[in-house]
Amino acid sequence: MRNRNLWLAIIGLLAVFALWVDFSETQIAIDFLGIRREIRTVLGLDLQGGIQILLEADVPPNQPVDRGNLEDTRRIIENRVNALGVSEPVVQIAGTRRIVVELPGVTNLEQAVNTIKQTGLLEFVDAGAAPIPEGTTIRTTLDVSPTETVPLTGTPTLTPTPVLTETAPITGTTPVSPTERVYRTVMTGRNLRSARPQLDQFRQPEVAFTLDAEGTRLFAEYTSRNVGRYLCIVLDKKVISCPVIQEPITQGQGVIRMGSRSTLADAEALAVTLRYGALPVPLKIVDTRNIGPTLGRESIHRSLIAGMVGFATVALFMILYYRVPGILAVLALSLYTALVFAIFKLLPVTLTLPGIAGFVLSIGMAVDANILIFERLKEELRAGRNLALAIDYGFERAWPSIRDSNISTLITCAILYVFGLNFGASMVRGFALTLAIGVAASLFTGIWVTRAFLHVLLDRISVQAHERWFGI
Repeated sequence: MRNRNLWLAIIGLLAVFALWVDFSETQIAIDFLGIRREIRTVLGLDLQGGIQILLEADVPPNQPVDRGNLEDTRRIIENRVNALGVSEPVVQIAGTRRIVVELPGVTNLEQAVNTIKQTGLLEFVDAGAAPIPEGTTIRTTLDVSPTETVPLTGTPTLTPTPVLTETAPITGTTPVSPTERVYRTVMTGRNLRSARPQLDQFRQPEVAFTLDAEGTRLFAEYTSRNVGRYLCIVLDKKVISCPVIQEPITQGQGVIRMGSRSTLADAEALAVTLRYGALPVPLKIVDTRNIGPTLGRESIHRSLIAGMVGFATVALFMILYYRVPGILAVLALSLYTALVFAIFKLLPVTLTLPGIAGFVLSIGMAVDANILIFERLKEELRAGRNLALAIDYGFERAWPSIRDSNISTLITCAILYVFGLNFGASMVRGFALTLAIGVAASLFTGIWVTRAFLHVLLDRISVQAHERWFGI
C-alpha cells in the first residue's frame, strides 16, 4: 500500500505541474545547460498567420534545374529558417523549379528573405602585413580566372595599427581599393564544421566557429608560418574582421568579432548563414503573402468544440458502461489531456489543424487500454476473485494486446512522419507527431495512473455488495 500511495503522490504532483504549464498566461523561459526554452503554445501558419514566400530558380526558362540541387536548396532553406527560431516551417518543392516557404508567426519579411537568399560565401583571406578595415569589399583569388591579370601594386599607405589579440576588431585604417589588389584565399567556409553566436567577456556579440580536419590542418599550417600578419574573415567579399595572428592556431577553433554596433541577433543571423552555406540553386522571389490569423481563430474555436464534444462523449460512454472504474478512467483521461497539452508546450510542438486532429483522435484512442483492462477485470470478478487480485490479473492479461496495438500505431506514426519529412508535407508530420505523443502518454495514464486509482480507492470495497458499481 505504501508503494501505491507513493504512485498516487507522484501522479498528483504530475497533474499539478501539467495544469500549471497548461494555464500559464505568461511565457516562461527556462535556461538549462545553455539552452533557453520558452514554455508557450506554438501555432502553425494556418492558425496564427505568418508569411508565405514563393521562390523560383533564377535561371533561364529553357535551362533545366537539377532535382537533386533543388532538393538540397529546399533542405538548406528549411535549416536556415529553423535556426532562426521559426517553428515547423513548410518548405516544399512545387513543380520542377519552384519552392514554397511558409513561416508561421514571422512578420519581418525582409529579414526572412535575406536569410533565405544569402549566399554565405565565407573566406579566410591573407591580408599580409597590414589590416583591412571592417566593411571593405575586396577581391580574392576565387574571383580571378587563371588567364586574368590583376595588378598587385599601388595599394594606399595604411596607418599604423597596434598589435591586437586574435579576435580584436580593426579600426582607423585607410580602405583598400578592391580593383587594385587581389587577396589570396587561404580557406573557404566549406571547411567550417559549426558556428554559434555568443557574447564575449565585454558582452559584445561574436560568432564562435570550429573547423573540420582539413580546415584545422590548413589553418594550423598557415598561422604557423604567418605569426604577426593579418588574416581577414570575409563574408560575400565583405571584410567582417581582420585579426592579427599572434601565435599558431592549431585546434581548429576561432571567433568572428562583430562590429561595435552589432547585436546578438546579427550574430545569430551570421551564424545561420555560415552554418548552412550557399544555395546550390540561385533563387528569385515570385510572390509573397502575409496570411492573417482570422481563419486560425475560427479554426481553433471549432477544434476546441470538437475536442470537448469528443471528450464528453467518451467520458459518458465509460461512466455508463463501466460505472465506478469508468469514472476513474475519466479522471485518468483528464490527466492525459492535461499532460499531453503540457508536453506540446514544453517541446514545443507546433499545432496545426492536422496536428489538433491527431490530438483529438488520440483522446478516443486513449481509452482503448482502459476498455481492454476493464473487460478483463469484469471477467476476473465474475470468476470470484477479490478486487485487488482481479485488478492485477486484468492488467497483466490485457497488457499484450495493449502493447501490440500501441506499437502498431506508433509504427504508422513513424511512417507518416518520415513521409512528411522527405516530401515537405509538414502537415502530415505534425499529425503524426501529435498522435504519437498522445499514444505514448495514453500508455502511461491507461496503465499506471488508472491502476493506481483502482487500487487506492477500490481495494477495500466488497464487490459482492456493490456489483452494480462495476457493471457485472
